[in-house]
Amino acid sequence: MPKFAANLTMLFNELPFLERFAAAAQAGFDAVEFLFPYPYAISELQQQLQQNQLKLVLHNLPAGNWEAGERGIACLPDRIDEFREGVSRAINYAKALKVSQLNCLAGIVPVSVDAQTARTTLVDNLRFAAEALKQEGIRLLVEPCNSYDIPGFALNHSAQGLDVIRAVGSDNLFLQYDIYHMQRMEGELAATIQKNLALIGHIQLADNPGRNEPGTGEIHYPYLFSLLDSLGYNGYIGCEYKPRTTTQAGLGWLQKVAGQAHVPAAALV
Repeated sequence: MPKFAANLTMLFNELPFLERFAAAAQAGFDAVEFLFPYPYAISELQQQLQQNQLKLVLHNLPAGNWEAGERGIACLPDRIDEFREGVSRAINYAKALKVSQLNCLAGIVPVSVDAQTARTTLVDNLRFAAEALKQEGIRLLVEPCNSYDIPGFALNHSAQGLDVIRAVGSDNLFLQYDIYHMQRMEGELAATIQKNLALIGHIQLADNPGRNEPGTGEIHYPYLFSLLDSLGYNGYIGCEYKPRTTTQAGLGWLQKVAGQAHVPAAALV
């Protein structure tokens, strides 16, 4: 069965953030991820991880003013200095929290910036970040997001993400493949994962429509989990979904997966 990490930005959000670590551990998770650690002191996060015997597998680089609607600044030509300062800040948190990979959100392209300028800026910033993180033994990820939830986002398709990775030319840059986002944009989930697994550094899930837990929508998750097992994917899958009710009430999918994940993928078509 694949390994799952609770996304504490999305799950257990009926609780204050620092109480979600214990809730995740009590629900059976041994790993967590979340969007941003920066509102909290490193010592607070270390305490929660240690007390609850949890591994932090992912967080994002600083992404601008999230509350104001910004979704990353890596493609913004007038924010390069801020982006580079954010890389340094992210490294400090990642090293202290023993995080082995960080995700970069490309951002929304402003109407005043042409597409080529935004792409060039993104490539240059990713190249800088990939090298800085490599020196610390941390992998960099970049994530395409769907244009329905985030109109104007710089990367919408897996092919775009892979094209940017090739343009950067670093062996320390990988794709964060979010199944929900890519189902909305392109489908072909199994074929894309199988073809590009060597460049996929992290996977996240939610069902569609609704971005709720697996089993509530159209995505055949038992097939995908079995496929990932057969392909030898050994990373975590981040549970970045919105529970229909409460997180605990919706975790039945995880117990069901435990009994199905080892069925051969071909038998689940």
